[in-house]
Amino acid sequence: MIDAALIETCADPALEVTIVERFIAEAGSPDPLAVTVTLGDRLVLLPKPTTTDEAMALMRDHVGKAVVRVGITQYPAGLGISDISELDADLVDACANIRMGTALFGKVYRIVTKWYGNAVDEAFDDAIHAWKTGYFDGKAVFSERDPGDVEIAAPTEDNSSQVGEDDIAPDSVEPVRGQAASADDPNQAGMRIDLSGIGGRAP
Repeated sequence: MIDAALIETCADPALEVTIVERFIAEAGSPDPLAVTVTLGDRLVLLPKPTTTDEAMALMRDHVGKAVVRVGITQYPAGLGISDISELDADLVDACANIRMGTALFGKVYRIVTKWYGNAVDEAFDDAIHAWKTGYFDGKAVFSERDPGDVEIAAPTEDNSSQVGEDDIAPDSVEPVRGQAASADDPNQAGMRIDLSGIGGRAP
């Protein structure tokens, strides 16, 4: 259970505390050092990191080769980077991870709610699914534009469901190996690799 004071201090103020608590309960981890790696639809079994250095090493080993989620919010580790040297230890800092993760989830929730046309409970469930998979309505949701001022609903208790470890990270995207990828899509976050000498550059 994440301390309520930590949530109030660190979470995106645009989200109600009840939304943040449900988001973390359904899509996150109680462990700030948690690193979850999926390869296609398979969860990769990894040693549990006990220090920031161990968690960072796991991220460096897998970002660009698989889908990597980290920390309390299971934030997409590859988001916005094009080289593993850009990975930041803030990803496994409890407060920083909550700040980044709730801000990004808030955008996802607003995108889903706008699609529904109004604030409905179903939008929260779909936003959680979009967070786990990285996709909504066929689009890479993390790189979509924030729709801005959209009223979102605080989820009701009867929609709550606990998920297993396998559900924490995306399970529907086959990661791209050996090619440069969009810095905006953590499901295809890779290192800068020049392929021009072997038949062309990756799209």
